[in-house]
Amino acid sequence: MSGYTVGQVARLAGVTVRTLHHHDEIGLLSPSERTPAGYRRYTDADLDRLQRVLFYRELGFPLEEIAPILDRPGTDPLTHLRRRRELLSREIQRLQRMVAAIDKAMEAHRMGISLTPEERREVFGDFRPEDHADEAERRWGGTDAYAESRRRTAAYGKQDWQRIKAEWEEVINGFAAAFTAGEPADGEVATGLAERHRRHIGTWFYECGYPMHKGLADLYVADERFTVHFDRLVPGLAAYVRDAIHARAGA
Repeated sequence: MSGYTVGQVARLAGVTVRTLHHHDEIGLLSPSERTPAGYRRYTDADLDRLQRVLFYRELGFPLEEIAPILDRPGTDPLTHLRRRRELLSREIQRLQRMVAAIDKAMEAHRMGISLTPEERREVFGDFRPEDHADEAERRWGGTDAYAESRRRTAAYGKQDWQRIKAEWEEVINGFAAAFTAGEPADGEVATGLAERHRRHIGTWFYECGYPMHKGLADLYVADERFTVHFDRLVPGLAAYVRDAIHARAGA
């Protein structure tokens, strides 16, 4: 006997019998033949239609939109596909943003920054410490300093981070003022700020010896993300800070 039973079609297409019955009920896909006993059976043409139905479903088309695409004379499937592609592209972008946000949250957790999103915006603004987490781990992940920094920061709350931010801005604004005033990088003012910078790190994060301090200063110039952070105050500030730190380390 020709044709396929609903159970056979379900197994072949990887769908449930309930799904096929629903397609039949709404007129999307109905078996085209009947046996002498009155049982309905699917033809090869029905299976071809089912494949097209499943294709559009995979693309996210609602069932009520699929029948007009398949049946309406003059309907251009490309028009529907272009619209669906645009919608899917938007959804992909939304999901990518969600994944990026989750990645950032994971990095922040790994760094021990246990603040709510609102608190993090209040403390850090647009600056994201976790953006530099991978670089820090690559450079210092196996060091005692890195482990010490993670241990300390894991205990910090909002007020701690606010104090850290205030002290940091005081030092960096001091560098910006000295640079703008023409103070030499190896002069007393700039090297004094460099020492305050080093002690700030030692107070809040890890013991920062002069060799490590010089390595950090080099990163301010070598890594564009750090450079932008400094140079948005005064163009060239990152290099000035590096030079001042090197001068202090060599004193």
